Amino acid sequence: MSGPEYHVRIKDLPSLQRPRERLRQYGPQGLSDSELLAIILRVGSDKESAIALATRLLAHFQGLGGLDRASFGELCSFHGMGEAKVAQIKAALELGKRLLASSPHERPVVRSPQDVARLLAHMALLEQEHLRVILLSTRNHVLGVTEVYKGSVNSAQVRVAEVFREAVREGCPAIVVVHNHPSGDPEPSPEDVAITGQLIQAGELLGVEVLDHVVLARGGYVSLRERGLGFPSE
Repeated sequence: MSGPEYHVRIKDLPSLQRPRERLRQYGPQGLSDSELLAIILRVGSDKESAIALATRLLAHFQGLGGLDRASFGELCSFHGMGEAKVAQIKAALELGKRLLASSPHERPVVRSPQDVARLLAHMALLEQEHLRVILLSTRNHVLGVTEVYKGSVNSAQVRVAEVFREAVREGCPAIVVVHNHPSGDPEPSPEDVAITGQLIQAGELLGVEVLDHVVLARGGYVSLRERGLGFPSE
């Protein structure tokens, strides 16, 4: 006989693990896509928290781009969603698009590892390892930042298709891969180097250039391209 179902509610989490409290402490840049989406949803259901619902949504629709492309009806038919939640998501996504459209000249430009470190400096303070991808235009303007993994990042977990998914969908010619080391030491591991080599090869086949792989930590940052790790000699 199975026991009663067990569901962790957001209000049952320690305060520093709740999305709103984490946003207040670290800023919105320090939160994952799931956490930001959970704040927009506000509540989940009697069977799952808003974070769990947000995670399911992102997995099912394959990221924020998929959520944006999904119709109102498709989202309403997803288990746990109703018209109010769907309206909140659609409104938030539209505001983001309008902000970018209203000030394209204000988009950050990434031309060096220092630019990457400044743009995603908050990642150095995260308590878990995250892998994110900076999507770039032909002029190196930042078109978006997508989170690919949260947890332990290693070559066995990283799927090349997931790293390049949004870049291919949006037609981005180049990306920068970024992940953090919660230990505080930015020194790349052998696995970091191996992943970099795999991604460069895949990018050549997909027509998306991997400009760099940057490791951020409280102790600073390391550009694998500058070190010549995983990248072909120039």
